[in-house]
Amino acid sequence: MSHHRLAPHVHEHKNALEEALSALRTELELPARFPTEVVADAEAAVAALDMPDYDLTGVGFITIDPESSTDLDQALFIEPAEGGYRVLYAIADVPAFVRPGGPLDAETRRRGQTFYAPDGRIPLHPEVISEGAGSLLPDQDCPAFVWDFQLDNAAEVTAVTVRRARVRSRDKLSYKGAQKELDAGTAPPVLQLLKEVGLKRVALERERGGASLNMPDQEIVQLPDGGYRIAAAPQLPVEDWNAQISLMTGMAAARLMLDGKVGILRTMPEPDSRSLDHFRLQTEVLGKPWNGKISYGEYLRTLDPTEPRQLAILHSAGMLFRGAAYTAFDGTVPGDAVQSAIGASYAHTTAPLRRLVDRFVLVICESLCSGGGVPDWARAALPLLPGIMAGSDQLANRMERMALDTVEAALLVNHVGQEFDAIVISGSRPSKDNGGPSNGKNGNGNGASGIIQIAEPAVTARCAGELESGTKVRVRLVSSDIAARQVHFELVSQQPTTKES
Repeated sequence: MSHHRLAPHVHEHKNALEEALSALRTELELPARFPTEVVADAEAAVAALDMPDYDLTGVGFITIDPESSTDLDQALFIEPAEGGYRVLYAIADVPAFVRPGGPLDAETRRRGQTFYAPDGRIPLHPEVISEGAGSLLPDQDCPAFVWDFQLDNAAEVTAVTVRRARVRSRDKLSYKGAQKELDAGTAPPVLQLLKEVGLKRVALERERGGASLNMPDQEIVQLPDGGYRIAAAPQLPVEDWNAQISLMTGMAAARLMLDGKVGILRTMPEPDSRSLDHFRLQTEVLGKPWNGKISYGEYLRTLDPTEPRQLAILHSAGMLFRGAAYTAFDGTVPGDAVQSAIGASYAHTTAPLRRLVDRFVLVICESLCSGGGVPDWARAALPLLPGIMAGSDQLANRMERMALDTVEAALLVNHVGQEFDAIVISGSRPSKDNGGPSNGKNGNGNGASGIIQIAEPAVTARCAGELESGTKVRVRLVSSDIAARQVHFELVSQQPTTKES
């Protein structure tokens, strides 16, 4: 650990940070306030809402989300059933509020998704829908697409339907709160069954060769006093179990659309042999070899992100998760319809308040399941959606990286000249040898450099010097510039390498 104490968030340079974050919105041309006609279209839709006849308000749905979330897309109910389980998964009926061809429809196509900026999110839909009538808030009657799953004792899906219904959530739970109840043994039956089903779905994922990166995410958190901090925490088990229900729904949606020969999938190719060979070499260098006798997904589950060299392996594994795209089809099923990291065909369908494509998937799946025809407006959008979503994803990723760079610089600006303990998560040689990774954070010419991770504050940055992945290092902060979104470290010392068993 470093021998100095950092302030938990920014005070002194608050104005400079606010200016830099505001400039980021302008620079990236992020969407601003909704036009008047869009808000009017949304308000008219809420006022004219016609609830579905199918009434499931007697079902004890709950939501599980980050504590501060108010745009609630999913509500869950699980009960034991003969030979297994019944899972009801309610997804916000956003299509009920969006008139095809209207101002709101056009605006959501322009945005593509909700953007989560540190100084406030930029929603896909006006708040009257996203945090009001369309959100599955507790004690509020809402329209929803309800997926009804029959599972066997191993949590394999044996039957599934989806239909529109009226629902009412009983409780809004946070991930931390739900995990605390589960750990204490005080959780209600629905949470206990979520754990039971979630663990079995994880086992099924392992059997089909699914893979995920178990890395702590860096998240910018805005504090009540207007300051910011960067949080980096491992995923809670309940988050994984909850995600398994969403994955199950996305797989069911893909199957419905493939059988119906119309829809849009989230696809990702298998990693090529060159990437696999390079990753295998990295695991050998870092002392925990992957011999290829088990799938790379199974191997990744054996890694501990709190151990420096294994964290470096996880970062290196990013090369195996490339090429994700949206694949639309109408009449001819795509030849490669698999999302390789999931190990199955998959579609985005569980976050329509926050992601445009899900609105169309829900309508298509409900139409196919009910035997009705897929609406012409949904079919007509299919060729356009991959481009809209790709552009929106690129913008969101760029914004997140630049925002993180900005807040990191603000957190460090008072600590120039100080030393920190860090872990090298990506070593490199000089750029004349291999092109040298460059993300624009800390230009250091053509000299050797690598990517380091500091524990407190949770900062990932470039550092000048000959660095070896997975090693512990002592680094010095040379400069920090909030407006330029750049920090610059240099190597002080590096611990000798010791290979693990």
